[in-house]
Amino acid sequence: MLVRYFVLRDLGLHLDSELSLKHHVAKVMATVCFHHLRRLRQIRRRVGTEVTIRLVLAVVISRLDYCNSVLAGVPLATLGPLQRVQDATARLIFELTPIDHVTPSLP
Repeated sequence: MLVRYFVLRDLGLHLDSELSLKHHVAKVMATVCFHHLRRLRQIRRRVGTEVTIRLVLAVVISRLDYCNSVLAGVPLATLGPLQRVQDATARLIFELTPIDHVTPSLP
C-alpha cells in the first residue's frame, strides 16, 4: 500500500498528512521570520531601538503567535526552530552577538 505525504494550507496553517506540524514550523521559521529578521537587521542602526522593537513585534512575533494554540502538545523537538527565532529576535533587539546567551537579557 502506497502512503502519500501531502500538505494542506488553510488560513495560513500548513497541515501535513501526519498532523506533525513540522512543515508549518519550518515554513514559519525559515521563509517568514528569518527573512524579516535579516531585513530588520539591515535597518536596525538607522531606525533605533524603539522602532526596531515595534517592527519586530508587528512583523515577526505576530507570525509566531498566529495559530500557536494549534502547537499545544507538539513535541519540543518540533518547536525548537521557533525557539531559535525568538532567540534571534532577542539578539537583534539587544544587539547581542551570536555567541551571547539570550536569557540574561530578557526581563
